[in-house]
This record gives sequence, C-alpha cells and structure tokens, in this order.
Amino acid sequence: MTNSSTEEPGPLLGPADIRELAATLGVRPTKQKGQNFVIDANTVRRIVRTAEVRPDDVVVEVGPGLGSLTLALLEAADRVTAVEIDDVLAAALPATVEARMPERADRFALVHSDAMKVTELPGPPPTALVANLPYNVAVPVLLHMMATFPTIERTLVMVQSEVADRLAARPGNKVYGVPSVKANWYAEVKRAGAIGRNVFWPAPNVDSGLVSLVRRDKPLDTTASREEVFAAVDAAFAQRRKTLRSALAGWAGSAAAAEAALVAAGVSPQARGEALTVEEFARIAEHKEAAAQ
Repeated sequence: MTNSSTEEPGPLLGPADIRELAATLGVRPTKQKGQNFVIDANTVRRIVRTAEVRPDDVVVEVGPGLGSLTLALLEAADRVTAVEIDDVLAAALPATVEARMPERADRFALVHSDAMKVTELPGPPPTALVANLPYNVAVPVLLHMMATFPTIERTLVMVQSEVADRLAARPGNKVYGVPSVKANWYAEVKRAGAIGRNVFWPAPNVDSGLVSLVRRDKPLDTTASREEVFAAVDAAFAQRRKTLRSALAGWAGSAAAAEAALVAAGVSPQARGEALTVEEFARIAEHKEAAAQ
C-alpha cells in the first residue's frame, strides 16, 4: 500500500505551494487585511464536506486568497465565483486555477471587488456561500451576502472562534448580540466545528470556528421590514445593560412609547435585548408606529 505522503498531491495547494506562490507574487499576508492563508489540503476538503457542497451547486467564495479553498470547491461544485478585493491576489487566482485544474477552469469566475459592494455576480445565481472570511470584516460581509443574494440556501464560513460563538449564540447566552439576532433573521445558525491555528500561514493568535447557516424556508412572518427590525435590534444592544424600556427610548421617541411597543408585542419592558428572539424583535418593530401615536 502506498504511503499517502508519497502520493500525487493532486490539484490542491500544500504548504510549499502556498509559500512558493506567495513568494512569486511578492505577497506577505497582512493583519490589516485579516489575511491568513490555509495551507492544509485536508482542512479545505473538510470545509467542503461540512458545507455539503453538491455537484449542482453554484458556490460564491469571499476572500479566496491564493486559492486553497477555491480549488477544493471546484472539485465538488458545478461552478465557483470568487470575490477578491486584493489586486495582486485577484490577478493571480485565474492562472492558479488554470494551472492546477485546467479541466474546471471554465467553471470558475473571479470578481475583483470589495465583497461589501458586490450586488450582482456573473453566471447562474449562487446556491451556497463558502468562505474563510477575513476576521476584521466577517460579520458585515456575511450579512451583506445573505441580504443581497437570497438564492444562497446554505452557508459555511470560517471565522474567528469568538465570532463563531457570537453568530451561533442563543437568547440568554452572554455573547448573544446583534450578529446572533441578524443572522437568525435569515437562517438557522449553528456551530459546525473548530479549526486549529496550525493550518494557517501565518498562524493566527486566535482559534477559528466554522459556522453553518441554512436559510429559512419561509421568511420571518412579520409585517415589519428587515430595516425596521434591525433598527430595533441595534438600539437594544447599543445599551445592552439597560432594560428595553430605556434602551429603546431613543428608537421609539420616548421611554413611554418604547414601553407601549413592548407591552403590545408581549415583551416585558424590564427585559434586556439579550433575552429576546428575532421573532420578538420583529413584533416590537411592528408596534413602533402604533406606540408613538
């Protein structure tokens, strides 16, 4: 039996490939851009498996870097569109795909842009989002993509471990907050595993976690818009130690109006934001105008 270490490495990038590519391009990963490149082929294959990427999936990837995860996604999906902000990395990625997976190169598209500004993607609508998100912009990028591309049914993102905890937190948990509630607006959210530091170059000072988001079959049943609900969420957590009667006073116009909206929504004015579900926030938002009159 052949030892796995002597087998052909296949199209995926290993540690030596990553360092060689980076050296050729003159790339040094920077903390400012939150760059940590995955150098372990087993890890990217595990991410693809955990994401349950199917042969008919159109996957969008944010922050592909040198292409470690991109290549693993191309092995499994029908198509992959990568969104990359970095000029050097964006210019190099198509050549990496062509060199290592020429038979799949026509299934790959690159969008050279800031993911926060992307409002359309080439080709068929995306069905899945799989990404190793830059730590410093993970939550806003995730929420922007969920809002902008409603065809994304399944998402698996790798983020800083504490961000993963926050996204997947339930009401009553001390780390439950704005990201938890807003992610829940779109999807069922759960932790999907942990990733060690040694699979990255450079190794970060923090652990990473995988978060799975499966979009709700039906949108939340509410007459309030997403913007209205999110405004209530932002207000509640801006002063999270205060009761909702106090925290929502500015949002509602006065403490009395906030109390009226809360009572009408069936929520105790003495409760705090961290105790509420997204459905309860939606009910509060529904009653804002009536309470203000």
